[in-house]
Amino acid sequence: MPKVSIPAQKLEFEVPAGSNLRDDLRREGVEVYQGLTRYVNCFGHGTCGECRILVKKGMENLSPKGLFEKATLFRMLSTIGHENEMRLSCQCAVNGDVEIEVQPEMNLSGETFWAKPWPNK
Repeated sequence: MPKVSIPAQKLEFEVPAGSNLRDDLRREGVEVYQGLTRYVNCFGHGTCGECRILVKKGMENLSPKGLFEKATLFRMLSTIGHENEMRLSCQCAVNGDVEIEVQPEMNLSGETFWAKPWPNK
């Protein structure tokens, strides 16, 4: 059975092959949504983009991105700098071991978004 690990929370658990990642995370008590989106979300249909995860290892062990997921991630500012590693957990089927980060921070000051012109030294 595939393993899902979340190093930041020191959590690792097994899931059935082909299972939905969002459902597995919620079953294990991992909070996928932040703040008010816990109550106001798309319930796994891939339209709100609030269940985003950052895949650290094992991207090849998740189902490929669909057109709908690509469109939802494209309109979100939080994927800037992590376009290839960001996924929606509701759209992922787990087929092998993965290491993820739940509720990743925005990378607006990262080196892949823009170069920091300050402080000038």
